[in-house]
Amino acid sequence: MSDEIRSKEELLEYFRSGSKPRDQWRIGTEYEKVAVDARSGRAIPFSGPRGVEAILRALADRYGYEPQDEEGRIIALKGPASSITLEPGGQIELSGEQCPDIHCAHREFTRHVEELIEVTRGLDVAVLALGMQPASKLDQIELLPKARYRIMFPYMARKGRLGQRMMKQTAGVQANLDYGDEADAMRKLRVSFALTPLLYAIFGNSPLSDGDLNGYLTFRAHIWSDTDPDRCGIPPFVFNDGAGFEDYTEYALDVPMYFLIRGHHYIDLTRPPGLTFRQFMDRGHGRERATLEDWGNHLTTIFTEVRLKKYIEIRSADSQPPAMMLALPALCKGILYDSDCLLGAWDLVKRWSYAERVRLGGLATRMGLEAPVGRLKLKELAVELVQIAMAGLARQHAVNERGDDESIYLARLFDQVRGGYNHANVVVARWKGPWNYDMSRLVAGLSYAAEGII
Repeated sequence: MSDEIRSKEELLEYFRSGSKPRDQWRIGTEYEKVAVDARSGRAIPFSGPRGVEAILRALADRYGYEPQDEEGRIIALKGPASSITLEPGGQIELSGEQCPDIHCAHREFTRHVEELIEVTRGLDVAVLALGMQPASKLDQIELLPKARYRIMFPYMARKGRLGQRMMKQTAGVQANLDYGDEADAMRKLRVSFALTPLLYAIFGNSPLSDGDLNGYLTFRAHIWSDTDPDRCGIPPFVFNDGAGFEDYTEYALDVPMYFLIRGHHYIDLTRPPGLTFRQFMDRGHGRERATLEDWGNHLTTIFTEVRLKKYIEIRSADSQPPAMMLALPALCKGILYDSDCLLGAWDLVKRWSYAERVRLGGLATRMGLEAPVGRLKLKELAVELVQIAMAGLARQHAVNERGDDESIYLARLFDQVRGGYNHANVVVARWKGPWNYDMSRLVAGLSYAAEGII
């Protein structure tokens, strides 16, 4: 166990220790995916011969992953440089390696998709190119038998109307990026938070839930707005001049804690709720005293749109079709790893007030790229943003064996935003049109194994 925290300075040093020189910056991506019965479109269970645990066991047997268990159940797989983990509703997540470029991430994700298709095909299971379970209702989805989630799930029901949906039904793609020092981290954090409405609009892909259209292009993003106000959304302080690690630390100190981990045992802190990390540092919990390991665990329970740890996590995008999964990390790398592009992206969004950011985010969840912003629509800003990112990737000039730079991973995305649509718009049109409100047709059309998806 780590030593007891003696001062707030140790918390600040936690973030400072994440600083890296430019030549050590990497890009990491986390890809969540929903798995369903290939005929009905209903979420598969965790348990049973056709469940998520069976998929993990098959991946371990065929491809040499090391199973990770909790209470005798396989809940994750460890690979040489990456891992396969599960979200509370059995969403399958590849936690990718720290790659020097998007070409590396592409190779890794392609291999993962090929393995997943091979394993699920024999189980009559489909992995869907959606950011949300399309058919199953909340009570029809088995909760992963993990102590962390058994604590979080009932607490979610007490904090917001939609938090349990977030846990069981949604899937996103997340990009993780490095920073050089405190000033660089805060610039990247501020710009990434400011881009949230645009990311909603560009990557919306959760228009169906509970068997039909839900009225949103990214219902997943809307769900986060009514999950837990103590730890979600966009904290206003990030837009203050001079905001730094101390401001983020002050914010995180006042977020209520879910649990402590001692050994392999979780100590529930949600009944009664309200113990913040600041209070835990001041007075402890019974015999337990706060450690840096506790601080690191606590930071993983903050669910803001962008999250600071020893790197920056950008969390606003719905899960995408396989051919589009690399678009988010490519977009973020192009913008955040080029100083001119970072300034260019900030210029697009810096004039909005905090209230306007919140309002525009809400519009983007329903209207996508058609959401109005002044005399423009988000479409126009999105086109500029993607162009900025493509220029940044071209300048970074990381090329594959064919000599292509990383901007190739934004080509499809650029076509979409220039056309004024996201993948949710495509799904809605097909649901109302050729799929004729038929879930089996949707599954066939959006399965990872479908022709034209990979």
